Amino acid sequence: MNWRHLLLGCLACLSLTACERGPSFNTTDVTGASYGPALRLADHNGQTRTLADFRGKVVTVFFGYTNCPDVCPTSLVMLQDALRQLGPDADKVQVLFVTVDPARDTPERLKMYMNAFDPRFLGLVGSDAEIAAVAKEFKVVYEKHGDIAGGRYSVDHTAGCFIFGPDGRARLFARHGETASRVAADLRQLLASQ
Repeated sequence: MNWRHLLLGCLACLSLTACERGPSFNTTDVTGASYGPALRLADHNGQTRTLADFRGKVVTVFFGYTNCPDVCPTSLVMLQDALRQLGPDADKVQVLFVTVDPARDTPERLKMYMNAFDPRFLGLVGSDAEIAAVAKEFKVVYEKHGDIAGGRYSVDHTAGCFIFGPDGRARLFARHGETASRVAADLRQLLASQ
């Protein structure tokens, strides 16, 4: 065997290894995680929703609340900008906002809040127990602080966005502070993988 054959063999092995690794994402790859099977909550229009309802679309799931002063609005603006960058492909992405404050986040309030960012975004609400069960499945933590009895409180919560591929599998986790362009690039990759 001469050196050319050896070199070609090495290059073939390297290219096969690169193909087996799959795509490289900007956000954290969580492929194989089992988030989402128990998600069954009413949207702000009163329709019961599960992740299966959006099969064929990329789905982002963010936990937050409408009285949030900073993390929630900046995260939703980031998602709004990411979808804007996708152009017509934005219709193949569904943003879901799961409230961790069902006492104050009524369906009407959620609808108004979602529409302020993008009318395609859906707010999801349920009982305290239903929200707790879904949050536990996603390993999301949240806790109220302040005047809870008087309704003047904040809610500390896990900040980040879970992203599911068109096949319904959990694929990515975008930490708070991620840029719209990096998330849009990851959404494009997931859409192309259909």
